[in-house]
Amino acid sequence: MSSAVSRPPAADSASALAHYESLLQFETDCWDVHHAISNKRQDFVLLDVRGEESYQQGHLPAAIHLPHSRISEETLAQYPAETLFVVYCAGPHCNGADKAAIRLARLQRPVKKMIGGATGWLDEGFSLEVGKNV
Repeated sequence: MSSAVSRPPAADSASALAHYESLLQFETDCWDVHHAISNKRQDFVLLDVRGEESYQQGHLPAAIHLPHSRISEETLAQYPAETLFVVYCAGPHCNGADKAAIRLARLQRPVKKMIGGATGWLDEGFSLEVGKNV
């Protein structure tokens, strides 16, 4: 008797490879973002897309506060068209980063979502900055 895990068969290796390689085009993780920031290799703009109160209570170092509802041509005007944006929200229970990614993609801007959000950041043992508005 098979389990709920194995009942749907696993994808063939070529399909699995294509799927997981494509995920990296859309997502990054807390560890890679932290590594880039701490090693002075940040080649992206990190956007905290949560509300003001959440941002003030704690945000990632180097994060710019831009709630997803305020992402527009005007708010992005200072960034060249090829700028990569990495968006995050509270965590896996929040879809704010997805909403931000949709807005950025509609504006023809390169975007990746940092999976895990602020919760994942803390889970990795990294700290948040409090109250500072970048």
